[in-house]
Amino acid sequence: MMYLTELAQALTAHGWRLVTAESCTGGWIAKCCTDLPGSSAWYAGGVVSYSNALKTSLLGVRTETLEREGAVSAATAREMAEGALARLGGDLAVAVSGIAGPTGASPGKPVGTVWFAWAVSTQAVTTRCAHFPGDREAVRASAVEMALSGLCEMLRGTPAPHGWA
Repeated sequence: MMYLTELAQALTAHGWRLVTAESCTGGWIAKCCTDLPGSSAWYAGGVVSYSNALKTSLLGVRTETLEREGAVSAATAREMAEGALARLGGDLAVAVSGIAGPTGASPGKPVGTVWFAWAVSTQAVTTRCAHFPGDREAVRASAVEMALSGLCEMLRGTPAPHGWA
């Protein structure tokens, strides 16, 4: 993945640790991060919460949010990212929840719909929706790429804390 080196360098420069909350990507973001030697210096870990029950119990996503908005929504992605920061102890989080297909579509949420949330402990959460074409593998690969590029985008606009490298 083209963004990994930039991500590793930026997190190291900030002295920050990344945490991940994944659903449709099934741990692929974590795998990409840990493929880099030395990633333990900047990647703390993550949660794969494929079921709504685990989104609630492990990440603190409210049952009301899941019932009202669904698992594939801005609100759920936001709560996943916030929960990852709070429960896993990172400085920066990314959360991904989507419909990789070929089944699972619903009105207004076709296959390929993916919601992202990026959260920095010192800032508000940013959410974004994308619609990716292709089969299950293509949707998931595109989601991983967008998750990593969004992290880099956030870090480019975030000054390093005072006194940190």
